[in-house]
Amino acid sequence: MKKQKQKQEQKSKPASGKKILWLDCSSGISGDMFIGAGLSAGVSFKRLESELLGKMPLKNVRIGAREVRRMGLSATRFEVKEPASARPFSWDAIRGMVKESALPEDIREAGLLIIKSLFDAEAKIHGMKSAGEVHLHELGSADTIVDVFGALICLKLLKVEEVYSSPVNLGGGTVDTRHGRLPVPAPATALLLQGAPVYGQQPPPSDESPGGSHFELTTPTGAALIKGLAKGFSPMPCMRLAGYGSGAGRMDFKDSPNVLRAFVGEKTAPCEKGAGDSGDDGAVLVIETNIDDMNPQIYGHLMERLFKAGALDVFLTPVIMKKNRPAIKITCLCVPGRAPRLKEIIFSETTTLGVRFHRAGRQTLPRETEVIETEFGPVRFKTSFSGARGRQVPEYEDCLKAARKTGLPLREVMERLRSVPATKKAGSV
Repeated sequence: MKKQKQKQEQKSKPASGKKILWLDCSSGISGDMFIGAGLSAGVSFKRLESELLGKMPLKNVRIGAREVRRMGLSATRFEVKEPASARPFSWDAIRGMVKESALPEDIREAGLLIIKSLFDAEAKIHGMKSAGEVHLHELGSADTIVDVFGALICLKLLKVEEVYSSPVNLGGGTVDTRHGRLPVPAPATALLLQGAPVYGQQPPPSDESPGGSHFELTTPTGAALIKGLAKGFSPMPCMRLAGYGSGAGRMDFKDSPNVLRAFVGEKTAPCEKGAGDSGDDGAVLVIETNIDDMNPQIYGHLMERLFKAGALDVFLTPVIMKKNRPAIKITCLCVPGRAPRLKEIIFSETTTLGVRFHRAGRQTLPRETEVIETEFGPVRFKTSFSGARGRQVPEYEDCLKAARKTGLPLREVMERLRSVPATKKAGSV
């Protein structure tokens, strides 16, 4: 009876319903490693080839995948083959090619944003005004285009809704490029990963590089992918594991497997203590600044821009600064990858001369939003779970809409909606 009860409790443990992917970037990340991990986790190679090369006008480009070993572990090595005489694409050429492709609209938009971030990073590094002036050489090849859109197609075929990542290992030493020998991380990689948790660990020796000094673990394409896709950087989140894959890097190191590991599953409520996870959702970045000389009418506009740029929360606190001056402290919470853009907005929209930031742990309850038919029509309800119990609250905007439509006090509408049973569902959001 006791075992049966435990099984029932495990089955009733609430989950977010979202399928997530967590990437172990302890050996860095590249585009080919990402796709290799996706294939290893269950993506059909033929389906990937059909969805990618069958829908993009990439002439004389072929892709392949094979099983290899990295320090004795099996992993999938993904490769792109194109003629040696192939010339790099400009930003305008890539944009035109993608717009003419038969790729789904969401993949076209996401892929162009990621590739544009690569061109923008190179433009900034070389002092150019726009992406249109950049000639990327390595990064403008068909290899980069295939890596970016192939990674997005893998996520879609795996039905992944959210991507999370460990801190990213950049590698160490130097790397040879067409611009000469550059220190690791390459300038574009460093620029793309601003705000993300990274570290540099010298690669161990390999047969191809006995000193282990001329190899980067994270490439610019890998940096652009993880920066553009990762919702957060943290230890592995609590998840009901459904799949696992391992994508191989080019080199086979002697002391550690050169692989990108991918874990696919359904995100669950914070784990019980002792279950292998503290229930921590990972680090968030807290950005703050104090302002005592700005028109208060600007704060509303500032908050709107920060939320649109991906802030998790923004709030204002009255404080007393030096010389007993009344002031406002702006606090913005975000995942680390969003920090550069949010700091840019704060500097451009306010009178501040500087911001401070620190990392903080965060724990949230799993939640879902449902549409329920009520006396006021369809209303969205948010349900959060703590253990096996749920708490249901109507969305404020829908309550306000109902109050304006009926002429009833908002307080009365909210009280009546709070008593609506959760069984009268009209659908899920």
